Amino acid sequence: MNSRERIAAACNHEETEVLPVDFGGCLQAGLHVSVVYRLRQALGLDEPGVPVKVVEVYQMLGEIAPDLQAALGVDVVPLLGTGTMFGFAARDFKEWRMPDGTPVLVPGGFNTEAEANGDVLQYPQGDRTVRPSGRMPRGGHFFDAIIRQGPIDDDRLDVQDNLEEFVPVEPAELEHYRLAAQRLFDSSDKALLCSFGGLTFGDIALVPGTFLEDPKGIRDVEEWYVSTLSRQDYIHAIFEYQAEIALENLEKLYLAVGDRVSVIQTNGTDFGTQSGPFLSAQHYCDLFQPYQRRLNDWIHRHTPWKSLMHCCGGIEPLIPHIISAGFDILNPVQCSAAGMGPKELKRRFGKDLTFWGGGVDTQKTLPFGTPQEVRDQVKERIEIFADGGGFVFTSVHNVLAECPTANVLALFETLRAYR
Repeated sequence: MNSRERIAAACNHEETEVLPVDFGGCLQAGLHVSVVYRLRQALGLDEPGVPVKVVEVYQMLGEIAPDLQAALGVDVVPLLGTGTMFGFAARDFKEWRMPDGTPVLVPGGFNTEAEANGDVLQYPQGDRTVRPSGRMPRGGHFFDAIIRQGPIDDDRLDVQDNLEEFVPVEPAELEHYRLAAQRLFDSSDKALLCSFGGLTFGDIALVPGTFLEDPKGIRDVEEWYVSTLSRQDYIHAIFEYQAEIALENLEKLYLAVGDRVSVIQTNGTDFGTQSGPFLSAQHYCDLFQPYQRRLNDWIHRHTPWKSLMHCCGGIEPLIPHIISAGFDILNPVQCSAAGMGPKELKRRFGKDLTFWGGGVDTQKTLPFGTPQEVRDQVKERIEIFADGGGFVFTSVHNVLAECPTANVLALFETLRAYR
């Protein structure tokens, strides 16, 4: 059974002789570029000073190149578009240094400016004549969105202001997906995980419009969350239009990439906190679920793709409704949050959802535990989640900067032993 077949089996809740693994396929299952840099040296893949490509410039994730995929036993590769979270193209890579000195490769539009206090500013579409849209604090490792919204006048609030980013996909972008899918499918046996814009409703990482030079509408994080209660008609109107465009784009995407794709991410919106959901199940079902179901139903009727929901936090009360919305896969499976104990999750939902994550805690165990604590947790999570199939091993969200290399090596050594 090859990698593609292992992922298919996991999504069909079948046991495999070799445990399926993802690091870098899903953009919430990646490694910070500084972690990749150190890991490559520890594994003897690079000498010090060789830069690592940044494949996601918001979180500053490092490329899991084919040689590292082979070393880590990875079964999934990402199928990404041409853009970035800051609106410039992912091309024309150039050298840059992280604040900690890590040498990296960033896209040509990555056009930063340092402030006097040491913060690093990032600009939408690389245009330094407009207001910056991202900030990497001094000594930081990734960018935070800069909120660029003035006072809101409800009498003049126009739904169209929040729809600028939801547009028909361009033919050139579809051609990129077609060629990339063909190349990735033909060059290896890895499963393709597709990330495609406009499919996730109310993703707070996207709301501030870091990729727009002059975002309009509701772009403040707090204001957006308040609006899901106080301006529901406005939010429904956004989602209705977004769903129509998304369905048209999905049809075009399928014509371009066909059955080469195994999994597509159709949600990145977080509904949970450390202590539980931050909205009621009824609110989720009223405001979000109908639009999610519409997209997932189309995917299941017209393609063999599996639908992946990324959602952090303690979302146990929402999971039955997430299943009803048509999601096949849940990521990152934040076992440290309330109600998310791995045994109970597997018992209650393991026949309906593939758990894509949960393999090791990235809040405490991996960054702050000992190598032995990492080994013990990896072993425990595999024994729980892999039983009966329906599990793709990866960490609980991305492996963060400053994680000790010894712990990262312990993770992969244990994974290799239990595969």
